[in-house]
Amino acid sequence: MYYGYGYMGWYASMIILVPALLLTIYAQAKVKTNYNKYSQVMNMRRISGAQAARIMLDANGLHHVKINIINGKLTDHYDPRTQTVTLSTDVYNNASIASIGVACHECGHAVQHATGYSPLKFRSFVVPMANFGSGMAIPLFVLGFIMGIEGLEILGILFFSFAVLFQAVTLPVEFNASKRALAQMQDLGIVMNGEEQGAKKVLSAAAMTYVAALLVSLLQLVRLILLSRSRR
Repeated sequence: MYYGYGYMGWYASMIILVPALLLTIYAQAKVKTNYNKYSQVMNMRRISGAQAARIMLDANGLHHVKINIINGKLTDHYDPRTQTVTLSTDVYNNASIASIGVACHECGHAVQHATGYSPLKFRSFVVPMANFGSGMAIPLFVLGFIMGIEGLEILGILFFSFAVLFQAVTLPVEFNASKRALAQMQDLGIVMNGEEQGAKKVLSAAAMTYVAALLVSLLQLVRLILLSRSRR
């Protein structure tokens, strides 16, 4: 496949990204739809996201892991450096199916960390390279592309590969955290009478956004390689 030199080739090649961008739009819409729907459905035990998180953490012996609250929507995350589960305001306070699903998912990461889950450890190892690579890759490649310096193009592609690697290893980490969350929500009695199906829909939609992110990164990498090869 040949895109030619210069700006026309640069812009024409963006068509490669279209399928991934469409999937991203679909995944984000799916997350919004499912989250909004199950945010209105209260769990039978009226357990808030913060309470569900505490139950799951304590059941796994993680009494030392703190639960914090943060502003924003779906800004929930687990920080292995401080061993802290941080929940967005809605998730922390609400007793909805969506809230307990998201909260337990983040606790799934805490359990991964405590048990030495290999993909999580590898992702943590890759993070500095991915952050550096994602920041430097495109500027280096563009500079090499404009000036016709093959070495800079190759370096940009190499750096961008770190970002792709991070996205790739993120998939098993996120899927496993959701799997742990759904299993323990049932085992610990956080959900009852099939309520886990609603939480599963929320978490599955969220997982799709990571699939879309990986596809975007992979196709962007392919695009950079094809643009570089078009010069030779």
